[in-house]
Amino acid sequence: MLTTKRKPATIGEILTEEFLAPMGLTQAALADAMGVPRKHVNELCNDRRTVTAPTALILARVFGNSPDFWLNVQRRSDLWNAMHDPHERQRVERAHPLVNAA
Repeated sequence: MLTTKRKPATIGEILTEEFLAPMGLTQAALADAMGVPRKHVNELCNDRRTVTAPTALILARVFGNSPDFWLNVQRRSDLWNAMHDPHERQRVERAHPLVNAA
């Protein structure tokens, strides 16, 4: 379980604040470097699209870091959202550990 009490940074925040702004890149320039439509980058930057394994590979190639970096940002955000969504919490709390049948 996540132990942090603070909501983790989202893909959009990381992309815009840690990569695009410091590098002076536009969404259009990033889309061109990624070989994807500008809409794809815009949706990532505005947290309307999640990072998939292929997108993580592309971002890692463009920025010279690892796909795991991007997937971990997405994973932390997904876990936080699941833990703080009342409906999802109910689903999790309904589950119970398996008892050893042996």
